Amino acid sequence: MDRTQSPSDPTQYLENLIHAGQQSIKQFDDALAAAMGVRGSSAAPSGQVFSPFAFAMDMQREYFTQFWRFWNAAFMAAISGGKRAVVESARGDKRFKDDAWQETPFYDLLKQSYLLASTQLHELVDRAHVDDRTRLQLRFHARQFIDAMSPSNFPATNPEVIRKAIETRATSLSAGIQNLIEDIQKGRITRVDESAFEVGGNLAVTPGNVIFENELIQLIQYTPQTANVEKTPLLIVPPCINKYYLLDLGAGNSFVEYAVAQGHHVFLISWRSAVPEIGHLTWDDYLTKGPLKAIDVVRDIANVERVHALGFCVGGTILSCAASVLAARGEEKLTSLTLLTTMLDFVDTGDIGLLIDEGSVALREVAIGGGGILSGKELAFTFGTLRANDLIWRYVVDSYLKGTTPDAFDLLYWDSDSVSLPGPMYCWYTRNTYLENKIRESGKTTQCGLPIDLSSVKVPLYVLASREDHIVPWQSAYRSKDLIGTDPRFVLAASGHVAGVINPPARNKRSHWLNNNLNCEAKDWLEGAEEEPGSWWPDWDAWMKRHSSGTVSAPVQAGNVNYNVIEAAPGRYVKQKSN
Repeated sequence: MDRTQSPSDPTQYLENLIHAGQQSIKQFDDALAAAMGVRGSSAAPSGQVFSPFAFAMDMQREYFTQFWRFWNAAFMAAISGGKRAVVESARGDKRFKDDAWQETPFYDLLKQSYLLASTQLHELVDRAHVDDRTRLQLRFHARQFIDAMSPSNFPATNPEVIRKAIETRATSLSAGIQNLIEDIQKGRITRVDESAFEVGGNLAVTPGNVIFENELIQLIQYTPQTANVEKTPLLIVPPCINKYYLLDLGAGNSFVEYAVAQGHHVFLISWRSAVPEIGHLTWDDYLTKGPLKAIDVVRDIANVERVHALGFCVGGTILSCAASVLAARGEEKLTSLTLLTTMLDFVDTGDIGLLIDEGSVALREVAIGGGGILSGKELAFTFGTLRANDLIWRYVVDSYLKGTTPDAFDLLYWDSDSVSLPGPMYCWYTRNTYLENKIRESGKTTQCGLPIDLSSVKVPLYVLASREDHIVPWQSAYRSKDLIGTDPRFVLAASGHVAGVINPPARNKRSHWLNNNLNCEAKDWLEGAEEEPGSWWPDWDAWMKRHSSGTVSAPVQAGNVNYNVIEAAPGRYVKQKSN
């Protein structure tokens, strides 16, 4: 009997079709390979010259095999009343949570066809004959395409959108169009109810005063909440690509508030979002006008020789370079160094590093390297693409297709409050870190006129990384222990880049890992680490106080004769909106 004739068993019939299709593809594969003078993939042993045609045929054959098996399972389930075999969504994928994606045959087929095609595209990239970095870049761009083409992103193929349109008699669609128009005017996607928050109202509310400012920073001195404070003050250097109030989100959810309550004498840099008059500022300007100047102001006000310094993310990179400048000058102005989710070794930069290559950096250098501004909105969108399903497409669907109003969420409000950067500063940073990874190597960069060596910084080091960080992989943060400081302590927090850091003890959420043995690779450190429940903040506070020089009476007023109060915290700079 002809293998393609319909037998009484429908399963056998579909299997025969698959076999016939495979034979046809093989014959075409072999004929094409022969015409090109290479062997087909079925005959090519390992190590032989790669045939792109054979590779493509293999992938096509595999896709159609799996697709026919999926149809076979669906067909058999339909005639037998049994449960269909499914192509499972990834864990945590919320796009297909609605019951219709499982219970309605049309949407179920649509979802599973999409997931199968997505898997095939991922496998195509993984099996491509390219170098490792190119493969990682292909994975990233494939994921962007896959995320964008999800059937949940289109009104005609999203059951929730259709149901809501029917229930609201299309008012949801008109509301969505209005939301889209408003966002076009803003130049960004609205992800949070912005009317629910005010910087200085319910965000950045820890009491303090601005006691110094220049064209780049305002320096805040926080009002002590204890009778005595640590004699050695603490300077906090937040990232310059975000507003500082991530560290002071609100009462009960503020790292600054916690540090003040523990008796630390806290100062903090508030970076100014770049405007045309400071579009010429360089990396060296960020060091000299930022932490180097702030350290001297803090020393003067607190009447001390040395200060504790803490940097978060890019703020930690800037602070580490500033500390190296001090070491190169022979100036001992630091007591300790704390780095939160900071990279100094950029050999493994996670997904964000895939967006930075020689071509993109060279274009930036031509466009804004001599002066100009990198827009905060552009930076924010770039970071959003790293988790497009959660940070872009979810809000496109909810806001534009369903016409809903976003929730009030402080972290999302902060994340949407973007900061612009001067072109010269940004170009120097990306070339010497992500692109060429120079700052980790002694003498490879000149900063503030001096060859820089991170290892010349000889102060105790506290390093905090987040286990699920997609911006600063924790293994990269772990390498800082070998690059800068002495007597390092490394702590690994649960969760991601932000949630791992902002974890108040009173909430008793998440956990962290500790292991005093740092003479090993990152994976070995983790294997030997013990998980501790709750926040890492008390561990840091105890570490700081082990490096204390005692306490003094808390100052009764901010500033001193050299530095007067300019305005109350949070100050003007943090309230300015970027373009």
